[in-house]
Amino acid sequence: MPSPSPVLLPDRSAYLLAVEEARNAAAAYYGGGDSPLDDATFDRLVSDIAAYEQQHPDHLSADSPTGKVAAGALTEGMVVHATPMLSLGNVYDAEELAGWAKSLGKRLGASPRGLHASPKMDGLAIAAHYRDGKLVRLVTRGTGTTGDDVSHAIGTIDGLPAELSTPVSVEVRGEVVLLQSRFEEANRIRTTHGGAPFSSPRNAASGSLRATGRDYVIPLSFYGYGLLSTTDDRPDRPIREAMTHTDLMKELGSLGIQTAGDTPVGTLTSPLLKDVQAYVEKVADQRSALDVGIDGVVIKADHPGDQAAAGSNSRAPLWAIAYKLPSLEVTSTLTAATWTTGRTGNLAPRGEVLPVDIEGVSVQFATLHNPSMITKLGLRIGDRVVVRRAGDVIPQILGPVVSARTGEEKPIELPTLCPNCAGEIDTSQERWRCLKGRGCNLPASITYAVQRDVLHIEGIGPKIVARLVEQEAVQDVADLFTLTRGQLIEATGSEKTAAKLLERIETAKQQPLSRVFCALGVRGTGRSMSRRLAAHFGSMAAIQAASAAELCQVEGIGAEKSALVIGELAELEPVIAKLGAAGVNLTEPDRNIPAAAAVAPGSAGDTTPPLAGLTVVATGAMTGRLETLSRSGMNELIERAGGRAGSSVSKSTSLVVAGEKAGSKKAKAEALGVSVIGPDKFAEMISAYL
Repeated sequence: MPSPSPVLLPDRSAYLLAVEEARNAAAAYYGGGDSPLDDATFDRLVSDIAAYEQQHPDHLSADSPTGKVAAGALTEGMVVHATPMLSLGNVYDAEELAGWAKSLGKRLGASPRGLHASPKMDGLAIAAHYRDGKLVRLVTRGTGTTGDDVSHAIGTIDGLPAELSTPVSVEVRGEVVLLQSRFEEANRIRTTHGGAPFSSPRNAASGSLRATGRDYVIPLSFYGYGLLSTTDDRPDRPIREAMTHTDLMKELGSLGIQTAGDTPVGTLTSPLLKDVQAYVEKVADQRSALDVGIDGVVIKADHPGDQAAAGSNSRAPLWAIAYKLPSLEVTSTLTAATWTTGRTGNLAPRGEVLPVDIEGVSVQFATLHNPSMITKLGLRIGDRVVVRRAGDVIPQILGPVVSARTGEEKPIELPTLCPNCAGEIDTSQERWRCLKGRGCNLPASITYAVQRDVLHIEGIGPKIVARLVEQEAVQDVADLFTLTRGQLIEATGSEKTAAKLLERIETAKQQPLSRVFCALGVRGTGRSMSRRLAAHFGSMAAIQAASAAELCQVEGIGAEKSALVIGELAELEPVIAKLGAAGVNLTEPDRNIPAAAAVAPGSAGDTTPPLAGLTVVATGAMTGRLETLSRSGMNELIERAGGRAGSSVSKSTSLVVAGEKAGSKKAKAEALGVSVIGPDKFAEMISAYL
């Protein structure tokens, strides 16, 4: 990531306007947790200000944010920090990191004895004061020398226990964050109580920690990165200021504090800068999949002697630096909202934003979730909004920056008729649906059903599907299996092509239940859920007869989804009957262990599938005997062999199958100590199921 390129402001008037914008943005964030500028934009603005001040030192404004903690937006707090909580300087690429390391070496007169690297959490820094092991006070970083007392939050923050495992008196420093997985819940809680929605997890953490007098609690988390002794600490404890940072982190963990080392990316201690750079790249590669927001990596001289020798300036320690990563969340302006109807009849809103760059990708469109979410968030056309892009996930709008509103914003018009067919819509659920259901966008529904990972009827593409629908030869997925030669000749214009398609349709009748069920397009299910249902029940009849309680026995199905599946199957009953009448297989033949696998290597007569009880994640392009398998095909194979196919790597993952160009998932598995094997070895493990 290149450092923010400063733009020389043309004159003092432009400079003063930039100073005012930066101060207002900082005041909005530190005051209520809601800033109209994302981190990257704010950094660029401050960089522009600093560049102008370097050229025109006589124009320096007392309100300038440069060189000040919190950009100078905070007034002195009520609590004085015994040891100042300083900010960190920033670097943005390997070259700048090397420059910082060289400067550190000059200050020390030698290379540092070790470097410690850890993820930089994107939240709010606080100091937690423990007396005899009990948490007695929480203080924000504030100006760095003084902060505000937020002790009202004691007992509400995960990872920051009210009592330590050892009765010592210490000051713990770290970051309070809102996890990505809790953001939607936080906005639901907030809007239910009449508050404006949070625009991002970072802003939610900042605003929620400071708020008092609320009759609700936002679920926050804490990650520690610092530990200081206090004057009344037990004398038999080690002098913490004489410990390496690596040892301090270990002691934090032993006291029961959640630390940066508890994240999936862990931490690193090494004397080599190349190891630190490799760690930075690992964090950059994995962070989009992490639950905790990370905006960079903190690199510190590990040894206390090196820290003391390097010293600090008024704002930041010279023995530590923050390697800032490209933002996953940026602010833009919502310019329009459009609506489409999907293959199952659901209405899908999409937001158009002024183009923004997120990790090198230009983003112009982002999902608006559903009408209910639009209403809950109170989104308006013209709003400044926070847009997030994480990995392969479709960019999404997290929420509006309410503090940036000018009064010119307009409400998003919700549709009164289906955008595809102009028919009536059902608005009784969170996701609105055309009353015609799958019949509304029938070509999309059929195109999905015939693709390779579902029924695999090669040769029936979107154009042929459109003609079949137009001539009313196909009105649901079951009609594919009763197509005549004449209908196919009319749709394709070729007798030869029609003959080939008839053969492929006949072959598709023998697809396993999991694929046939997937082809139905049951809302709330996809390829993975279809496989689980087929494996659990064994036949379409058994799935149709299942009660809500029985459906809930399948992993991933709860009360809400079971009710949806039951309703969908009732709606699809005529189509399922037509499938059976056409001779389509409605059972899961691979539900039983194949004969070739009846004897496992463990013992004669042992019929346990080789992947029983294992969660397996496939990543990268497969080779060898698995070369023809798509990701969905790999997941099918995993589940046929008794395993559970996972989509992301975590501590609960048992095995990762890494093909060519395997990226972040392989790296994350290695970081977590999860076993990683190649396609050939995996094929050998489950050879009886190929």
